[in-house]
Amino acid sequence: MRFDKLVHYNERERIYEKGVFMGNRKYICIIVMVVLALSVLTGCTTFHNFKEGFLDKPQDRKNIIQIGVYEPMSGADSEAGALEIQGIELAHEMYPTVNGKIVELVYADNGSDIYTAETAIKELLVKKPLVILGSYGSVYSMVAGDHISKEEIPAIAITNTNPLVTRNNPYYFRVCYVDSNQGDILANYVLEQKMETTAGVLLPEGDDFAMAMTTAFTDRMKAETENEDAIVVYEEYKPGAKDFSKQLTAIKNAGVKSVLLPGEITDSVHIIQQAQTMGLDVIFLGDTDWSSDDFKELAGDTVSEKNTAFVNFFAADEVISKESELFQKAYQEKYGEDAVPQDSVALGYDAYVIAVDAIDKADDDAGSREVREVLAGQHEFQGASGVITFNSMGDPIKTAYISTWENGKIKSLHTMNPR
Repeated sequence: MRFDKLVHYNERERIYEKGVFMGNRKYICIIVMVVLALSVLTGCTTFHNFKEGFLDKPQDRKNIIQIGVYEPMSGADSEAGALEIQGIELAHEMYPTVNGKIVELVYADNGSDIYTAETAIKELLVKKPLVILGSYGSVYSMVAGDHISKEEIPAIAITNTNPLVTRNNPYYFRVCYVDSNQGDILANYVLEQKMETTAGVLLPEGDDFAMAMTTAFTDRMKAETENEDAIVVYEEYKPGAKDFSKQLTAIKNAGVKSVLLPGEITDSVHIIQQAQTMGLDVIFLGDTDWSSDDFKELAGDTVSEKNTAFVNFFAADEVISKESELFQKAYQEKYGEDAVPQDSVALGYDAYVIAVDAIDKADDDAGSREVREVLAGQHEFQGASGVITFNSMGDPIKTAYISTWENGKIKSLHTMNPR
């Protein structure tokens, strides 16, 4: 029972009021004790049901569509996950409804841990969202894959480059290139933009991801030039090494102008710096990790258009569509005119926009399976990072960017439209 502030009572009335209040306090205490007892006897679910039934205000759930957000919100990968969430939430602010219904984001924290990830995805799937977005970290998406497929709820990965995320899983899609795609894109850049018919490769020993990128790069170079010797120099190094003079001397002697460098960013920066010291006139080619702040901080003023080019998922200095213009305007209105969104934010935005577009294209009362059919239906989805169409594997056919660093900022070198 609620008591508002009372005034103008005589002493007897105040005494009476106090008595009523004390009596009701006893009554309320009894109710609380009963609820606590039930919680002890039957667990948290009982209290949750009691809370929903008696304490929460009833809502009309028929007018709400849920989209799941499956990300590391705690643990070692939480900062990277936060960037993807930032993009999702910005898109949600811009497009809060679809088909006349409110879109509700439901979150699941996989804790940057594979065991927590399995629990998190199971709990999220119980809520039956129409689509799930995430997770940062390919391994967490792979943990979720079988559960998502079993429940027939489509998911859109944002920055997962491991091909295993979508392989043999008709319910998982992604909005970024896989590792092998990046090798193919860089080969295209060397052949069509730099007009070179030969190249070199410098890769770390025992790195499967680097090898996938290298294989795609070398295959494309050989196929397009019809020359099995298009890769003039092919050198390996031990990850974590400090001296790369042997490998760089071989590159210098080969006379190539472009060299694929698909290893970890720390090794890559050291190689670029040592090559500069040796006076090599070479453009090193890297993956999208080179667009990160970590790479920029390690490389400093060492990198520029003269020695560096890399694949980028998003180009902030390229407005290629109405959606990319809307995204950048909304981002700067929220974070400042000079704010530059990272590619993870743009791709998180794209994942949400594509999910809502697919829901819109499906029937008004369509379920997850129907939404999945729309995603797989070869539609050209408009996103901040460009036009995206999913192939039969759930991987994107999309706009590609080649960028570099110039004066501490990313500079676009070339944009490739999907074909």
